[in-house]
Amino acid sequence: MNSILNKNLFLVKEHIGMFKAANNFDVLNPENGTLMMTCREPNLGFFTKLFRFSDYKRMTPFHIVISDNQNKKIISIKRGTTFFRSDVEVYDENEKLIGLFKQKFFFLGGRFEIFDPQGKSLATLQGKWTGWEFKFLKDNNEIALVSKKWAGLGKEFFTSADNYVLKINEVVPEDDPVRALILAAVMCIDMVFKE
Repeated sequence: MNSILNKNLFLVKEHIGMFKAANNFDVLNPENGTLMMTCREPNLGFFTKLFRFSDYKRMTPFHIVISDNQNKKIISIKRGTTFFRSDVEVYDENEKLIGLFKQKFFFLGGRFEIFDPQGKSLATLQGKWTGWEFKFLKDNNEIALVSKKWAGLGKEFFTSADNYVLKINEVVPEDDPVRALILAAVMCIDMVFKE
């Protein structure tokens, strides 16, 4: 596992544009604004691009590659075409399956169950229907939070509509594979729940 995943605080900044089909993000250090990771969707097919500009955008497949600032792959996230429920696969830098996300039906605000490759439940990503806040829960304890605001550097920091902060609780051990799955799940929030 890449050591950059042992950090506890990340600012996720979405690239915005009028005619943007690909999902592209930069992951920055929120304390100094330096680039830590890039998240790109490098190989979009013609029909996927076409459907991304339609009402079927949430149903289109995606394949996102997260790389460090040296362009070394850390994680890849894949989902096929979906109609009702999203099942997402997460792979490490060697394309070895490290986890799965399964979307729960009829949950206000959005919810994913996070599993290891053998199907063992590791955590839950749960959103609030009243706003833009997602918690990662393990045994009903919060292990990470994705939010539009962050209390840092002595003042409250509110991100723009396309930016958010991921804070991983220090109880999650360094080099724990759950860290990679938490980061991967954050990249799926916009594409599965918020588009």
